[in-house]
Amino acid sequence: MTSAADSLRQRLAAAPTVGVVGLGYVGLPLAVAFAESGASVVGVDLDAARVARITAGESFIEDVPSDALGPLVRSGRLRATDDWKVLRDADAIVICVPTPLGKSREPDISFIVGAADSVARIIRRGQLVVLESTTYPGTTQEVLLPRFEAQGLEAGKDFFLAFSPERIDPGNTQFTLREIPKVVGGFTPACGELAALLYGRVSRQVVPVGSPETAELVKLYENTFRSVNIALVNEFAIMSRKLGIDVWEVIRAAATKPFGFMPFYPGPGLGGHCLPSDPYYLSWKVRLEGYEPRFITFADEINRQMPHYVIEMIADALNERERSVKGARILVLGVAYKANVADTRDSPALEIIDTLLVRGAHVAYHDPHVARISVNGQRFESIDWRDAALGTRDVVLITTAHAGYDWASIVRDARLVVDTRNATGGLGRAGNVVRL
Repeated sequence: MTSAADSLRQRLAAAPTVGVVGLGYVGLPLAVAFAESGASVVGVDLDAARVARITAGESFIEDVPSDALGPLVRSGRLRATDDWKVLRDADAIVICVPTPLGKSREPDISFIVGAADSVARIIRRGQLVVLESTTYPGTTQEVLLPRFEAQGLEAGKDFFLAFSPERIDPGNTQFTLREIPKVVGGFTPACGELAALLYGRVSRQVVPVGSPETAELVKLYENTFRSVNIALVNEFAIMSRKLGIDVWEVIRAAATKPFGFMPFYPGPGLGGHCLPSDPYYLSWKVRLEGYEPRFITFADEINRQMPHYVIEMIADALNERERSVKGARILVLGVAYKANVADTRDSPALEIIDTLLVRGAHVAYHDPHVARISVNGQRFESIDWRDAALGTRDVVLITTAHAGYDWASIVRDARLVVDTRNATGGLGRAGNVVRL
Protein backbone atom coordinates (compact mmCIF):
# COMPACT_ATOMS: atom_id res chain seq x y z
CA MET A 1 0.00 0.00 0.00
CA THR A 2 1.39 3.40 -0.99
CA SER A 3 1.94 5.72 1.98
CA ALA A 4 0.55 9.26 2.07
CA ALA A 5 4.10 10.59 1.84
CA ASP A 6 4.99 8.50 -1.22
CA SER A 7 1.80 9.46 -3.02
CA LEU A 8 2.27 13.17 -2.24
CA ARG A 9 5.91 13.00 -3.29
CA GLN A 10 4.89 11.78 -6.71
CA ARG A 11 2.27 14.52 -7.14
CA LEU A 12 4.62 17.30 -6.01
CA ALA A 13 7.25 16.15 -8.49
CA ALA A 14 4.75 16.07 -11.36
CA ALA A 15 1.92 18.60 -11.70
CA PRO A 16 0.52 19.34 -8.24
CA THR A 17 -2.34 21.56 -7.23
CA VAL A 18 -1.07 24.27 -4.90
CA GLY A 19 -3.29 26.46 -2.74
CA VAL A 20 -1.98 29.86 -1.66
CA VAL A 21 -3.76 31.59 1.22
CA GLY A 22 -3.29 35.37 1.08
CA LEU A 23 -2.58 37.01 -2.27
CA GLY A 24 -0.57 40.04 -1.23
CA TYR A 25 3.10 41.00 -1.60
CA VAL A 26 4.19 37.48 -0.62
CA GLY A 27 1.36 35.25 -1.80
CA LEU A 28 0.78 36.54 -5.32
CA PRO A 29 4.41 36.30 -6.52
CA LEU A 30 4.56 32.81 -5.01
CA ALA A 31 1.31 31.78 -6.72
CA VAL A 32 2.62 33.01 -10.07
CA ALA A 33 5.93 31.20 -9.58
CA PHE A 34 4.18 27.90 -8.80
CA ALA A 35 1.88 28.32 -11.80
CA GLU A 36 4.85 29.01 -14.07
CA SER A 37 6.47 25.80 -12.75
CA GLY A 38 3.59 23.76 -14.16
CA ALA A 39 1.45 23.49 -11.05
CA SER A 40 -2.25 24.32 -10.96
CA VAL A 41 -2.67 27.14 -8.45
CA VAL A 42 -5.72 28.34 -6.58
CA GLY A 43 -5.33 31.46 -4.46
CA VAL A 44 -7.68 32.22 -1.58
CA ASP A 45 -8.16 35.76 -0.34
CA LEU A 46 -11.05 37.36 1.57
CA ASP A 47 -10.58 40.70 -0.22
CA ALA A 48 -13.21 40.59 -2.98
CA ALA A 49 -11.62 43.47 -4.89
CA ARG A 50 -8.26 41.71 -4.89
CA VAL A 51 -9.84 38.47 -6.11
CA ALA A 52 -11.67 40.36 -8.88
CA ARG A 53 -8.48 42.02 -10.12
CA ILE A 54 -6.59 38.74 -10.24
CA THR A 55 -9.51 37.06 -12.02
CA ALA A 56 -9.29 39.82 -14.62
CA GLY A 57 -5.58 39.13 -15.01
CA GLU A 58 -4.68 42.49 -13.46
CA SER A 59 -1.78 42.61 -11.03
CA PHE A 60 -1.57 45.08 -8.15
CA ILE A 61 1.90 43.93 -7.08
CA GLU A 62 4.92 45.55 -8.71
CA ASP A 63 6.93 42.34 -8.70
CA VAL A 64 4.19 40.60 -10.71
CA PRO A 65 3.63 42.14 -14.16
CA SER A 66 0.10 41.82 -15.49
CA ASP A 67 1.72 40.45 -18.65
CA ALA A 68 2.89 37.48 -16.55
CA LEU A 69 -0.28 37.07 -14.51
CA GLY A 70 -2.82 37.42 -17.31
CA PRO A 71 -1.84 34.40 -19.44
CA LEU A 72 -1.74 32.16 -16.36
CA VAL A 73 -5.26 33.22 -15.40
CA ARG A 74 -6.63 32.88 -18.93
CA SER A 75 -5.14 29.39 -19.32
CA GLY A 76 -6.71 28.28 -16.05
CA ARG A 77 -3.30 27.64 -14.50
CA LEU A 78 -4.00 30.20 -11.76
CA ARG A 79 -7.30 31.32 -10.28
CA ALA A 80 -8.40 33.31 -7.26
CA THR A 81 -11.41 32.89 -4.99
CA ASP A 82 -12.70 33.67 -1.51
CA ASP A 83 -14.02 30.11 -1.09
CA TRP A 84 -11.87 28.09 1.32
CA LYS A 85 -13.46 24.81 0.19
CA VAL A 86 -11.36 24.75 -2.98
CA LEU A 87 -8.31 23.99 -0.83
CA ARG A 88 -9.67 20.50 -0.19
CA ASP A 89 -8.37 19.50 -3.62
CA ALA A 90 -4.91 21.01 -3.12
CA ASP A 91 -1.84 18.82 -2.68
CA ALA A 92 -0.04 21.63 -0.85
CA ILE A 93 -1.40 24.67 0.97
CA VAL A 94 0.88 27.65 1.62
CA ILE A 95 -0.30 30.27 4.14
CA CYS A 96 0.93 33.82 3.45
CA VAL A 97 -1.24 36.04 5.66
CA PRO A 98 -0.24 39.29 7.41
CA THR A 99 1.24 39.32 10.91
CA PRO A 100 0.98 42.90 12.18
CA LEU A 101 1.55 44.30 15.65
CA GLY A 102 -1.18 45.14 18.13
CA LYS A 103 -1.65 48.55 19.73
CA SER A 104 0.84 47.68 22.46
CA ARG A 105 3.32 46.36 19.86
CA GLU A 106 2.58 42.76 20.75
CA PRO A 107 2.27 40.08 18.04
CA ASP A 108 -1.10 39.87 16.32
CA ILE A 109 -1.39 36.37 14.85
CA SER A 110 -5.16 36.56 14.39
CA PHE A 111 -4.78 36.14 10.62
CA ILE A 112 -2.72 32.98 11.13
CA VAL A 113 -5.28 31.64 13.61
CA GLY A 114 -8.12 32.39 11.19
CA ALA A 115 -6.32 30.71 8.31
CA ALA A 116 -5.45 27.68 10.45
CA ASP A 117 -9.08 27.29 11.55
CA SER A 118 -10.27 27.47 7.96
CA VAL A 119 -7.68 24.98 6.70
CA ALA A 120 -8.51 22.63 9.60
CA ARG A 121 -12.09 22.43 8.36
CA ILE A 122 -11.02 21.08 4.98
CA ILE A 123 -7.69 19.32 5.61
CA ARG A 124 -7.47 15.73 4.45
CA ARG A 125 -5.00 12.89 4.35
CA GLY A 126 -2.09 13.39 1.96
CA GLN A 127 -1.79 17.20 2.11
CA LEU A 128 1.20 19.40 2.89
CA VAL A 129 0.63 22.67 4.76
CA VAL A 130 3.37 25.30 4.94
CA LEU A 131 3.24 28.53 6.91
CA GLU A 132 5.24 31.43 5.44
CA SER A 133 3.94 34.33 7.56
CA THR A 134 6.60 35.86 9.79
CA THR A 135 5.90 34.93 13.39
CA TYR A 136 7.46 33.97 16.72
CA PRO A 137 9.20 30.60 17.17
CA GLY A 138 6.70 27.90 18.07
CA THR A 139 3.71 29.23 16.13
CA THR A 140 3.61 26.38 13.60
CA GLN A 141 3.53 23.72 16.30
CA GLU A 142 1.47 25.64 18.85
CA VAL A 143 -1.21 27.05 16.53
CA LEU A 144 -1.39 24.95 13.35
CA LEU A 145 -0.45 21.47 14.57
CA PRO A 146 -3.14 20.97 17.26
CA ARG A 147 -5.87 22.32 15.01
CA PHE A 148 -5.00 19.91 12.23
CA GLU A 149 -4.45 16.88 14.46
CA ALA A 150 -7.82 17.55 16.11
CA GLN A 151 -9.29 16.34 12.83
CA GLY A 152 -8.00 12.84 13.55
CA LEU A 153 -4.88 13.13 11.39
CA GLU A 154 -1.28 12.54 12.46
CA ALA A 155 1.40 14.99 11.35
CA GLY A 156 4.23 13.34 9.45
CA LYS A 157 2.09 10.35 8.57
CA ASP A 158 -1.34 11.47 7.38
CA PHE A 159 -0.54 15.11 6.63
CA PHE A 160 2.66 17.10 6.51
CA LEU A 161 3.55 20.41 8.15
CA ALA A 162 6.41 22.88 7.72
CA PHE A 163 7.47 26.49 8.06
CA SER A 164 9.33 28.38 5.34
CA PRO A 165 9.98 32.09 5.93
CA GLU A 166 9.16 34.48 3.12
CA ARG A 167 12.14 36.50 1.89
CA ILE A 168 10.45 38.79 -0.59
CA ASP A 169 12.24 42.09 -1.21
CA PRO A 170 9.77 44.28 -3.14
CA GLY A 171 11.29 45.93 -6.19
CA ASN A 172 14.50 43.90 -6.08
CA THR A 173 15.16 42.76 -9.64
CA GLN A 174 18.52 41.16 -8.84
CA PHE A 175 17.33 38.78 -6.13
CA THR A 176 13.95 37.53 -7.26
CA LEU A 177 11.92 34.76 -5.65
CA ARG A 178 13.71 32.13 -7.74
CA GLU A 179 17.17 33.45 -6.87
CA ILE A 180 16.66 33.71 -3.10
CA PRO A 181 17.46 30.46 -1.22
CA LYS A 182 14.40 28.99 0.51
CA VAL A 183 14.75 27.93 4.14
CA VAL A 184 12.47 25.03 5.11
CA GLY A 185 11.83 23.51 8.54
CA GLY A 186 9.60 20.43 8.69
CA PHE A 187 7.80 19.03 11.73
CA THR A 188 9.27 15.62 10.85
CA PRO A 189 11.97 14.61 8.36
CA ALA A 190 9.24 13.55 5.92
CA CYS A 191 7.54 16.94 6.32
CA GLY A 192 10.80 18.73 5.60
CA GLU A 193 11.56 16.55 2.59
CA LEU A 194 8.15 17.15 1.02
CA ALA A 195 8.28 20.92 1.67
CA ALA A 196 11.74 21.04 0.09
CA LEU A 197 10.38 19.18 -2.94
CA LEU A 198 7.55 21.72 -3.25
CA TYR A 199 9.85 24.74 -3.09
CA GLY A 200 12.39 23.14 -5.38
CA ARG A 201 9.89 23.91 -8.13
CA VAL A 202 10.34 27.67 -7.68
CA SER A 203 13.70 28.19 -5.95
CA ARG A 204 17.18 27.35 -7.18
CA GLN A 205 18.32 26.43 -3.66
CA VAL A 206 16.41 24.96 -0.73
CA VAL A 207 18.05 25.15 2.70
CA PRO A 208 16.66 22.55 5.13
CA VAL A 209 16.79 23.18 8.88
CA GLY A 210 15.89 20.86 11.73
CA SER A 211 12.51 22.18 12.82
CA PRO A 212 9.79 24.76 12.18
CA GLU A 213 11.00 26.75 15.23
CA THR A 214 14.47 27.06 13.71
CA ALA A 215 13.03 28.28 10.41
CA GLU A 216 10.79 30.76 12.26
CA LEU A 217 13.80 32.13 14.15
CA VAL A 218 15.86 32.38 10.95
CA LYS A 219 13.53 35.07 9.59
CA LEU A 220 13.50 36.98 12.86
CA TYR A 221 17.29 36.85 13.08
CA GLU A 222 17.65 38.15 9.51
CA ASN A 223 15.45 41.17 10.13
CA THR A 224 16.72 41.85 13.65
CA PHE A 225 20.23 41.87 12.16
CA ARG A 226 19.14 44.52 9.68
CA SER A 227 17.23 46.56 12.26
CA VAL A 228 20.15 46.65 14.71
CA ASN A 229 22.70 47.58 12.05
CA ILE A 230 20.47 50.27 10.57
CA ALA A 231 20.04 51.67 14.09
CA LEU A 232 23.81 51.70 14.50
CA VAL A 233 24.39 53.63 11.29
CA ASN A 234 21.50 55.99 12.07
CA GLU A 235 23.09 56.84 15.40
CA PHE A 236 26.45 57.11 13.65
CA ALA A 237 24.90 59.65 11.26
CA ILE A 238 23.67 61.73 14.20
CA MET A 239 27.08 61.59 15.88
CA SER A 240 28.92 62.37 12.65
CA ARG A 241 26.75 65.43 12.02
CA LYS A 242 27.50 66.73 15.50
CA LEU A 243 31.20 66.25 14.77
CA GLY A 244 30.93 67.97 11.41
CA ILE A 245 31.91 64.85 9.48
CA ASP A 246 30.19 63.46 6.38
CA VAL A 247 28.86 60.05 7.45
CA TRP A 248 28.38 59.00 3.81
CA GLU A 249 32.08 59.49 3.13
CA VAL A 250 32.88 57.48 6.26
CA ILE A 251 30.67 54.62 5.08
CA ARG A 252 32.17 54.64 1.58
CA ALA A 253 35.68 54.44 2.95
CA ALA A 254 34.85 51.77 5.55
CA ALA A 255 33.19 49.64 2.86
CA THR A 256 36.54 49.27 1.08
CA LYS A 257 37.61 46.87 3.83
CA PRO A 258 37.34 43.41 2.22
CA PHE A 259 36.50 41.58 5.47
CA GLY A 260 34.73 42.21 8.77
CA PHE A 261 32.48 45.03 7.52
CA MET A 262 29.14 45.26 5.75
CA PRO A 263 27.80 48.68 4.75
CA PHE A 264 24.40 49.83 6.01
CA TYR A 265 23.03 53.28 5.29
CA PRO A 266 21.17 55.83 7.42
CA GLY A 267 17.75 57.14 6.54
CA PRO A 268 14.65 58.92 7.84
CA GLY A 269 13.32 55.81 9.60
CA LEU A 270 12.25 52.22 9.01
CA GLY A 271 9.31 51.23 6.84
CA GLY A 272 7.80 48.29 5.04
CA HIS A 273 6.16 45.10 6.23
CA CYS A 274 9.13 43.54 8.08
CA LEU A 275 11.67 45.68 9.89
CA PRO A 276 9.35 47.83 12.00
CA SER A 277 7.53 44.78 13.40
CA ASP A 278 9.44 41.51 13.06
CA PRO A 279 11.94 42.05 15.92
CA TYR A 280 8.97 42.53 18.27
CA TYR A 281 7.82 38.99 17.54
CA LEU A 282 11.15 37.76 18.84
CA SER A 283 11.38 40.08 21.85
CA TRP A 284 7.82 39.19 22.91
CA LYS A 285 8.58 35.49 22.76
CA VAL A 286 11.82 35.59 24.72
CA ARG A 287 10.28 37.81 27.40
CA LEU A 288 7.92 34.91 28.08
CA GLU A 289 11.05 32.91 28.81
CA GLY A 290 12.30 35.51 31.30
CA TYR A 291 14.89 37.28 29.15
CA GLU A 292 14.91 40.95 28.18
CA PRO A 293 16.38 41.47 24.68
CA ARG A 294 18.27 44.74 25.01
CA PHE A 295 19.64 45.16 21.49
CA ILE A 296 16.16 45.00 19.95
CA THR A 297 14.87 47.66 22.34
CA PHE A 298 17.82 50.01 21.80
CA ALA A 299 17.67 49.62 18.03
CA ASP A 300 13.95 50.34 17.97
CA GLU A 301 14.39 53.50 20.07
CA ILE A 302 16.99 54.87 17.67
CA ASN A 303 15.14 53.95 14.48
CA ARG A 304 11.82 55.29 15.76
CA GLN A 305 13.36 58.68 16.57
CA MET A 306 14.71 59.23 13.06
CA PRO A 307 11.56 60.92 11.64
CA HIS A 308 11.72 63.38 14.56
CA TYR A 309 15.42 63.91 13.95
CA VAL A 310 14.63 64.80 10.32
CA ILE A 311 12.14 67.38 11.58
CA GLU A 312 14.90 68.84 13.76
CA MET A 313 17.19 68.99 10.73
CA ILE A 314 14.53 70.90 8.78
CA ALA A 315 13.87 73.27 11.68
CA ASP A 316 17.59 73.96 12.19
CA ALA A 317 18.16 74.58 8.48
CA LEU A 318 15.20 76.96 8.31
CA ASN A 319 16.30 78.78 11.47
CA GLU A 320 19.69 79.44 9.90
CA ARG A 321 17.79 81.18 7.11
CA GLU A 322 15.61 83.11 9.55
CA ARG A 323 12.56 81.02 8.75
CA SER A 324 10.39 78.69 10.83
CA VAL A 325 8.64 75.42 10.14
CA LYS A 326 5.32 77.14 10.73
CA GLY A 327 4.19 78.61 7.44
CA ALA A 328 7.04 77.00 5.48
CA ARG A 329 6.23 75.64 2.01
CA ILE A 330 7.73 72.16 1.87
CA LEU A 331 7.83 69.74 -1.05
CA VAL A 332 8.47 66.10 -0.11
CA LEU A 333 10.06 63.90 -2.77
CA GLY A 334 9.17 60.23 -2.31
CA VAL A 335 6.68 58.79 0.18
CA ALA A 336 7.19 55.04 -0.40
CA TYR A 337 9.27 53.34 2.28
CA LYS A 338 12.01 52.42 -0.21
CA ALA A 339 13.14 53.44 -3.66
CA ASN A 340 11.31 52.42 -6.83
CA VAL A 341 8.29 50.76 -5.20
CA ALA A 342 4.77 51.96 -4.38
CA ASP A 343 4.65 50.46 -0.88
CA THR A 344 3.89 53.07 1.81
CA ARG A 345 3.38 50.67 4.71
CA ASP A 346 4.93 52.24 7.83
CA SER A 347 6.79 54.70 5.61
CA PRO A 348 8.64 57.28 7.71
CA ALA A 349 7.71 59.91 5.11
CA LEU A 350 4.10 59.77 6.27
CA GLU A 351 5.07 60.40 9.90
CA ILE A 352 7.33 63.26 8.83
CA ILE A 353 4.53 64.84 6.77
CA ASP A 354 2.11 64.46 9.66
CA THR A 355 4.50 66.20 12.06
CA LEU A 356 5.19 69.00 9.58
CA LEU A 357 1.45 69.59 9.21
CA VAL A 358 0.97 69.66 12.98
CA ARG A 359 3.74 72.26 13.21
CA GLY A 360 1.98 74.47 10.66
CA ALA A 361 3.91 73.77 7.46
CA HIS A 362 2.27 73.73 4.04
CA VAL A 363 3.18 70.35 2.55
CA ALA A 364 2.95 68.92 -0.95
CA TYR A 365 4.56 65.76 -2.25
CA HIS A 366 5.65 63.97 -5.39
CA ASP A 367 6.11 60.25 -5.83
CA PRO A 368 6.16 58.62 -9.27
CA HIS A 369 4.79 55.38 -7.80
CA VAL A 370 2.23 56.68 -5.29
CA ALA A 371 -0.58 58.75 -6.78
CA ARG A 372 -2.30 59.65 -3.51
CA ILE A 373 -1.87 59.31 0.23
CA SER A 374 -3.88 59.97 3.36
CA VAL A 375 -2.14 61.45 6.39
CA ASN A 376 -4.16 61.62 9.59
CA GLY A 377 -7.37 61.87 7.56
CA GLN A 378 -6.04 64.52 5.18
CA ARG A 379 -5.76 63.44 1.55
CA PHE A 380 -2.97 64.49 -0.80
CA GLU A 381 -2.31 63.84 -4.46
CA SER A 382 1.12 63.67 -6.00
CA ILE A 383 2.11 66.78 -7.92
CA ASP A 384 4.67 66.94 -10.71
CA TRP A 385 7.94 68.07 -9.18
CA ARG A 386 8.98 69.65 -12.48
CA ASP A 387 6.02 72.05 -12.25
CA ALA A 388 6.38 72.64 -8.52
CA ALA A 389 8.30 75.93 -8.79
CA LEU A 390 11.11 74.66 -6.61
CA GLY A 391 12.49 78.14 -6.14
CA THR A 392 9.33 79.17 -4.30
CA ARG A 393 9.54 76.28 -1.83
CA ASP A 394 11.25 76.88 1.48
CA VAL A 395 12.39 73.25 1.63
CA VAL A 396 12.65 70.35 -0.79
CA LEU A 397 12.81 67.25 1.42
CA ILE A 398 14.14 64.01 -0.07
CA THR A 399 12.73 61.05 1.86
CA THR A 400 12.86 58.39 -0.89
CA ALA A 401 15.43 58.44 -3.67
CA HIS A 402 13.38 57.04 -6.54
CA ALA A 403 15.06 56.71 -9.93
CA GLY A 404 14.07 59.37 -12.42
CA TYR A 405 14.69 62.51 -10.42
CA ASP A 406 17.11 65.06 -11.88
CA TRP A 407 19.01 65.75 -8.68
CA ALA A 408 21.31 68.32 -10.31
CA SER A 409 18.40 70.50 -11.45
CA ILE A 410 16.65 70.07 -8.11
CA VAL A 411 19.73 71.29 -6.25
CA ARG A 412 20.19 74.10 -8.74
CA ASP A 413 16.61 75.38 -8.52
CA ALA A 414 15.72 74.79 -4.86
CA ARG A 415 16.41 77.26 -2.07
CA LEU A 416 17.08 74.51 0.45
CA VAL A 417 17.35 70.74 0.03
CA VAL A 418 17.23 68.42 3.03
CA ASP A 419 18.51 65.08 1.76
CA THR A 420 17.93 62.05 4.03
CA ARG A 421 19.08 59.47 1.45
CA ASN A 422 22.31 60.96 0.04
CA ALA A 423 20.57 61.23 -3.30
CA THR A 424 22.58 64.37 -4.02
CA GLY A 425 25.86 62.94 -2.77
CA GLY A 426 27.34 62.64 -6.23
CA LEU A 427 26.99 66.38 -6.84
CA GLY A 428 29.62 67.44 -4.35
CA ARG A 429 29.09 70.07 -1.67
CA ALA A 430 26.42 72.68 -2.17
CA GLY A 431 25.54 75.49 0.20
CA ASN A 432 21.81 74.87 -0.10
CA VAL A 433 21.99 71.11 0.65
CA VAL A 434 21.78 69.60 4.15
CA ARG A 435 22.42 65.87 4.26
CA LEU A 436 21.62 63.38 6.99
